[in-house]
Amino acid sequence: MSGNSDEARPAQRANVDEKTVASFGDEWSHFDQAGLDPGELEVIFKQYFEIFSWSQLPKDAKGFDMGCGSGRWARFVAPRVGRLTCIDASNDALNVARRNLAAFQNIDFVHSVANDATLPKASQDFGYSLGVLHHIPDTGSAMASCVELLKPGAPFLVYLYYRFDNKQGWYQGIWRASELVRSGISKMPARWKFLVTDVIAMAVYWPLARLARTGERYGLNTKNIPLYAYRNYSFYTMRTDSRDRFGTPLEQRFTRAEIKEMMERSGLTNIQFSDREPFWCAIGFKRA
Repeated sequence: MSGNSDEARPAQRANVDEKTVASFGDEWSHFDQAGLDPGELEVIFKQYFEIFSWSQLPKDAKGFDMGCGSGRWARFVAPRVGRLTCIDASNDALNVARRNLAAFQNIDFVHSVANDATLPKASQDFGYSLGVLHHIPDTGSAMASCVELLKPGAPFLVYLYYRFDNKQGWYQGIWRASELVRSGISKMPARWKFLVTDVIAMAVYWPLARLARTGERYGLNTKNIPLYAYRNYSFYTMRTDSRDRFGTPLEQRFTRAEIKEMMERSGLTNIQFSDREPFWCAIGFKRA
């Protein structure tokens, strides 16, 4: 039967920014992904999991989704595995995930943080955490806790925000300027966050993304246009990601080299990075 009861969590949780957890609870309650075309969501899913080899998993594999949010990735993973545990620090987010994943009978839901995930160590055949660990104060410690849950040789797929280390200096300058904007918006009340980030989605994300798409259709190389990755995405996705980008209190970014080093310290080996957006997405296997 789907789901297991949440265990009580102490008031002070290890390695967690509670304001960020609350922010994501608001985000997923507002953008529960019900308004998103499943086809578009599957395209994004495949981009993340392009480097994940499903054929290497054992039959009826058990795994976890660390920071499941609305459950948008779990809906594609669950049909491929034996059992999936969706873990999130926000109970509001878990409630959204429960609704979105109600049709699946092989999913458990756990209200917990990465450093205290309640699953037995060395018990999981795979794990993934997409766009989550960079919102945790000590990302390396959180990743190490994820890897501890894996059996030797099991894969761990991770996506961490990049520091634009594969972009030109002017591109990095735009990011640094946007950080100043984010620092102000992320402190706003929830209602104002949604309003302001919707304006950003309409005034910045939409025109730049459609400019990139139009140029690409005419045979131009538009990959260096900011927000190029959104060129074929819906406005709903842009609104969601604008809220994520500018409304989250704690956000960290890493270079490819820093991520590789962090993964190695966590006990992963045979590390492989995707050479496609989103950056950086990588997979490693727990050292025997």
